[in-house]
Amino acid sequence: MLAVVVHAPGDLRVDEVPDPVAAPDEVLMRMAYGGICGSDIAYWRSGISGTAVLKDPLVLGHEVSGTVEAIGEQAAAEVDAAGLGVGSRVTVHPATLVGEHAVPADTAERTNLWPEVRYFGSAAFDPHEQGGFSTLRAVRPDQLRAVPEGVGLDQAALAEPFGVALHAVSRAGDITGRTVLVNGAGPIGALAVAAARRAGAGRIIAADLSPAALEIARAMGADETVDVGAGQALPADVDVAIEASGAPRALGGVVAAVRRGGALVQVGNLPAGEVQASLGGIVTREIDYRGSYRFVDEISDALEAMAHGFDVSPLITHTVSLDRAVEGFEIAADRSTGSSKVLIDLR
Repeated sequence: MLAVVVHAPGDLRVDEVPDPVAAPDEVLMRMAYGGICGSDIAYWRSGISGTAVLKDPLVLGHEVSGTVEAIGEQAAAEVDAAGLGVGSRVTVHPATLVGEHAVPADTAERTNLWPEVRYFGSAAFDPHEQGGFSTLRAVRPDQLRAVPEGVGLDQAALAEPFGVALHAVSRAGDITGRTVLVNGAGPIGALAVAAARRAGAGRIIAADLSPAALEIARAMGADETVDVGAGQALPADVDVAIEASGAPRALGGVVAAVRRGGALVQVGNLPAGEVQASLGGIVTREIDYRGSYRFVDEISDALEAMAHGFDVSPLITHTVSLDRAVEGFEIAADRSTGSSKVLIDLR
């Protein structure tokens, strides 16, 4: 089969690799679409994503959809209980919790904070956890999530990042009727706009350097936009800010935009190591600064939202065939192309 494999920084290829053999307790998926994420681009460009360092060739991709191709004998009962079978349209929860750990009771159900988590297309462990940008992939049955009727497999590939955005908005608490600033209108920021709308925000403002990104944010539900690149100023006294750019230089302005006693959720990945940022307002304005990491099972909430009319298709700006995957990465990494979410058609 074909797979998108990063071999080293700057060395991304579409390789012929052996077909996976599903274990008796696994399900074989035929992949349909994969969404290129910032972490995929980071592995391609630098060989590093966060604290994970590429050591061996890695099949990328954790935002994926497809259909059930075959079911292992020991997996059959679990698959059947989930209402799935051969041919069912599915997406995947990419996480696998590993190791035995004693965790505080108040975080026991926050599985995204488990000390050791293998994730599709991640070099955090050795051997690496291979991803889903391939023709076929073997998965555990508990990782499967059924794609609702009326939701395309292309949109279903966005359930994972939509889950990230839903989790980030939930970290802000009850935002019903509140004014929310989303700073950074890339894919996660645009999905955070949709998540804030779903959570009942009263007024949503999206800020970015790119007019194209702001247009997508409006399509995803933003009431207002701020073109930072054109010199427009961030609003003042918002109740909640979702920082989705991951740019340390943006933090000071976002902190200043939050009202006294408000909340700031950091979902954009900040660079590894030390960063320089103006954060004094967190103290003087008594702002709650909260991190947001991946999700628990909000991928299921994302699929439910899509089934009830939340249209994520404005986010999909480009789709490339599997043999053009490297070109897709180049498009996704270059904001001048007007790209937001770039999909790879894996069929």
